[in-house]
Amino acid sequence: MEKKELLYEGKAKRLYATENTDQLIAEFKDDLTAFNAEKKGSEQGKGALNCKISTELYALLSANGVKTHLIETLDENHQLVKSVEIIPIEVVVRNTATGSLSKRLGIEDGKVLPFTLVEFYLKDDDLNDPIITDDHCMLLELVDDRAKLDILKQKGLQINRLLKDFFAERRLNLVDFKVEFGIDKEGEILLSDEISPDSCRFWDMDSGEKLDKDRFRENLGNVKVAYEEVLKRILGDVL
Repeated sequence: MEKKELLYEGKAKRLYATENTDQLIAEFKDDLTAFNAEKKGSEQGKGALNCKISTELYALLSANGVKTHLIETLDENHQLVKSVEIIPIEVVVRNTATGSLSKRLGIEDGKVLPFTLVEFYLKDDDLNDPIITDDHCMLLELVDDRAKLDILKQKGLQINRLLKDFFAERRLNLVDFKVEFGIDKEGEILLSDEISPDSCRFWDMDSGEKLDKDRFRENLGNVKVAYEEVLKRILGDVL
């Protein structure tokens, strides 16, 4: 499959057209960003690690009934994906309080939540991706049917159940994660974008060590080493 014109470049990926209008090529970049790209960096090999991690997790989810945009992985940095219209809502699923949730609501950092929390954020860098309610989603016409919001929540919770158990077996706490969804030409809602340490928080169950992009956000160092450890756990190499 040949890359054609660049259609979109985001913080972590580039999307290219192909000869098939229903398919795109996603390229995973080595770039690192935090705080809505106010902090920028790069880690050689990070893109390849995220591509592999996302490939493995999408395969797991697909095998358990979660439909995704992924068609196949082409090489270490590229995936062939279905062309979808991205719903401009970031679905954030939280099992443990940290980050913006602790700052907004004063919940103790590291406190396990009494139930899984699903939040919506507007996908808009210029507005710093603000948190939004269901009514905001309808007001802004982000979806054409309120029932779609319930589907997004249900899919977020389904992904959480599958991944939380999967990572628990590998001695990792799935603290929280962000996912995005798109609508294909048949009108089906598909999991899109990626699932990786860029979009998830993973804490080692025994040491509490952070193995995700917080290592970049908080200047902890060893970002690539942490991502490599997550991949090892996914592939079954548990310490």
